[in-house]
Amino acid sequence: MASLEPSGPWSRERTDEFLTQTTIPLRLSCRTSADDLWMLSLWYEWDIEESELRCATSADADVVRFLRTHDDVAFEVSTNDPPYRGVRGRGTATIEPDAEKTVLRRLIGRYLGDDETPLTKRLLSPERDEVTIRIRPTKLHTWDYASRMQSSK
Repeated sequence: MASLEPSGPWSRERTDEFLTQTTIPLRLSCRTSADDLWMLSLWYEWDIEESELRCATSADADVVRFLRTHDDVAFEVSTNDPPYRGVRGRGTATIEPDAEKTVLRRLIGRYLGDDETPLTKRLLSPERDEVTIRIRPTKLHTWDYASRMQSSK
């Protein structure tokens, strides 16, 4: 896939670095089956080569049904504490089964670092069907208020 150049102050390389190293959940906005707005937070990983975000969730999660009806999404990954910075964008989402929970296992390592917690055991339960949400951005925008916020001290 061709490289998607972001608008805003960051280069693609800086954007890739932020999305790869930041472990703040992605905020995903989509439309419900009734065409109402819906927002949720999900763990994610950024695939530099494919220029896509990947999330994992239960196959019976509401968002899965919503994305099957309307695949257009908006998203944001941004710091919660000053100085504020981040990446937002829009794109399309697809849903794929993940019977082996491959993406979920990587996300557990990325966000929890430990696969022996009660949460991890519940998420990896054999009774739980898992899917991968692939988000292919069509637009990326970055912002970084570090210099503006530091100068106001």
